[in-house]
Amino acid sequence: MIGGTIKSHIAPYMEAMNLRAYRQQVLASNIANADTPYYKARDFDFKEAYATARKGQADGDLRLARTHERHLAPSNRVGGAVPLAYRTEYQSAVDGNTVDMDMERGQIADNGLQYQILAQMLSDRFSGLQRAIASNQG
Repeated sequence: MIGGTIKSHIAPYMEAMNLRAYRQQVLASNIANADTPYYKARDFDFKEAYATARKGQADGDLRLARTHERHLAPSNRVGGAVPLAYRTEYQSAVDGNTVDMDMERGQIADNGLQYQILAQMLSDRFSGLQRAIASNQG
């Protein structure tokens, strides 16, 4: 912890958790549209999005772009900073929908597990900070 702020030490975890939460929304949207004709499943590359977010955070320039002056100011910068891509179609559907429920369920489970791991790592980080503070007070 020496030589940095608390924020700089927890920022990587928070950024990763924000991206994981956003990915969960994207995956849930795919599942919600499983019966929508011509809906194309979407996702994003987590590693690429995380690298971009960390670079943007270091540069201080990671913001959502507003395409119209009457749009509301964003409260969460993650969603607009991540370019969504259409998922590769593995099986054809008569109605043109590309959602594969088995794949989506697997991705949701994996993403949820990754989120829990990050939450535990962040909790451990805070526990370490608490111990360090307590040891300096006695």
